[in-house]
Amino acid sequence: MTTDTTGTAARDGESRPGGPADSPFIRACRRRPVPHTPVWFMRQAGRSLPEYREIRASVPMLESCRRPELVTEITLQPVRRHGVDAAILFSDIVVPVAAAGIDLDIVPGTGPVVAEPIRTATDVERIRLITRDDVSYVDEAVRQLVVELGDTPLIGFAGAPFTLASYLVEGGPSRTHAKTKALMYGDPELWHALCARLAEVTLAFLRVQIEAGVSAVQLFDSWAGALSEADYRRFVLPHSTTVLSGLVDAGVPRIHFGVGTAELLGAMGEAGADVVGVDWRTPLDVATGRIGADKAVQGNLDPTVLLAPWPVVEAEVRRILEQGRAAPGHVFNLGHGVLPETDPEVLTRVVALVHELSSRRADQG
Repeated sequence: MTTDTTGTAARDGESRPGGPADSPFIRACRRRPVPHTPVWFMRQAGRSLPEYREIRASVPMLESCRRPELVTEITLQPVRRHGVDAAILFSDIVVPVAAAGIDLDIVPGTGPVVAEPIRTATDVERIRLITRDDVSYVDEAVRQLVVELGDTPLIGFAGAPFTLASYLVEGGPSRTHAKTKALMYGDPELWHALCARLAEVTLAFLRVQIEAGVSAVQLFDSWAGALSEADYRRFVLPHSTTVLSGLVDAGVPRIHFGVGTAELLGAMGEAGADVVGVDWRTPLDVATGRIGADKAVQGNLDPTVLLAPWPVVEAEVRRILEQGRAAPGHVFNLGHGVLPETDPEVLTRVVALVHELSSRRADQG
């Protein structure tokens, strides 16, 4: 595998003696001045890239997450193609749960499917705590990537306890989360025991990535928007706080993201992250008012806008950059993941546009 090991900084002709820690992405996460607004995309190493589809053609998802050379190559693909300011580790949120002993598979076109859903205290006990040896392939992949990426920071990630619990209780993806909520309301003690165990697994998984060299981590609570703020505070916030506060001494920025979380942004900001991701439904200036001035924000272009004509995309990028100025730090991203039908060239043009517009503003003071 031949890879540019100098990172985005060298390709842009910029000197960053501080390495990833002094990159625009990390500086924005820490609410420090940046030469331009950094940009990366959720699911940037994914189905929109033909090179990704080619390399994954005959390899099941879980297996691909367990092969360090494959993880390294897939993670690097969007950095090479788009010139993004950060790479995100190619993996899946159920990887640590599978390592913890849960029998599951990622079924194409469906998502994670659990053989024996969690319904009892005995089921919770089946989720064992994990060590580095259980996910040694992740440790190896991160170490390889840190060398390959050079000055470009690598983001590690994990699923938040609520979102993981929803898959485990439902047995797979759900639109209503009916079984999850039934357990949550009907047996709060069991619910909290399940989420507490998942918080331990998640924390251990993120620590493995941090010790291997990632520059930041993101906690995905994709389905938290299914809850009211009161339920979020009672059933979810304590466990997300366990994970994020458990990393306070790790020395890397922590990002917290969910979908449909407009009414939860204030509470999510209390969980302990340095950056709060915002989906496309809430303007970034409004989101900043809810999250607080002590947090950076990440987001929030609607992924479907990328399917529109370029003048529409450009106008939306300009709007988001303008609204992001209300925050003490802004990482440009989508409001969710890149859609498979997205033209990769559009993503490349968005990166260049964000850099151009924000650099011009920085030069003007």
